[in-house]
Amino acid sequence: MSATGLRVHATGAQCLVEDLGRQGLTSIGVGRSGAADRGSLRRANRALANEEGDAALEVTLGGLVVEPVGGPVWLCVTGAPCPVTVDGRDVGADTVFSAPAGAVVRLGTPERGLRSYLAVRGGVAVEPVLGSRSHDVMAALGPDQVAEGDLLPVGRPGDSQPTVDSVLPLALPALDEPLVLRAVRGPRDGWLAEADRLVSTSWAASERSNRVGMRLQASSAEAGGGEAPVLRHADEAPPLPSEGAWRGAVQVPPDGEPVLLLADHPVTGGYPVVAVVVDIDVDLAAQARPGQLVRFRWTSPR
Repeated sequence: MSATGLRVHATGAQCLVEDLGRQGLTSIGVGRSGAADRGSLRRANRALANEEGDAALEVTLGGLVVEPVGGPVWLCVTGAPCPVTVDGRDVGADTVFSAPAGAVVRLGTPERGLRSYLAVRGGVAVEPVLGSRSHDVMAALGPDQVAEGDLLPVGRPGDSQPTVDSVLPLALPALDEPLVLRAVRGPRDGWLAEADRLVSTSWAASERSNRVGMRLQASSAEAGGGEAPVLRHADEAPPLPSEGAWRGAVQVPPDGEPVLLLADHPVTGGYPVVAVVVDIDVDLAAQARPGQLVRFRWTSPR
């Protein structure tokens, strides 16, 4: 019998292999990368009795179609809730389900959120690069972007067996409601003339956002038909040399429109960091669709 795998028939807007990323390599200029929504990846893997960092497929706005080959597989879809069918039969997101060889597994467009995760028992076993199976879009590092016609190998499952048939769905606001992100004050908020403007302004996720970072623009309601409010650099602030960058940092470039760094951020940056979003909320930020409203709320470090 041939080895078990997933044949890809369609990918949707973007489909990437992602795990929890490359750790401990920033000293040589290699970022961590990994799943944009780490919590959703972990939930799917735990449901399938995988290692929590096993690789899965990160699917943007649905559209993925795969077919098990070589034998049946157990699957689970988490993250942005989307319709999931096996040969046209609805199985739903956030559930553990089986698909026989030759079946057509299809992910539809999520009702809210941006990125869904299709995990398979045994993990997606493409060849790792520098210790990870994650695709880093900024560094063009890791396995290639998943393409139609690919046959993705599935790893050998461990001895543990799945003990649940569903997981808690990701709590996401409706698309017409703001996504609220908790943040602590950043180490360079003094480089901004009015750092508190970050939390007093309603922002909108820009269409230029990607896995590197979510770019934010003041919402049209904030602009009021005039000049949109921005975070202006303080006149007396000295030049800021490049320093280490990290996931969740909110940088403010000279145009005054903040950028929230996500999974594939650079390892260094020279723009002042006005805030740092708490780690669990960065997963939520990775689910913001272009145009969705985003609000920040100050919280205390723990």
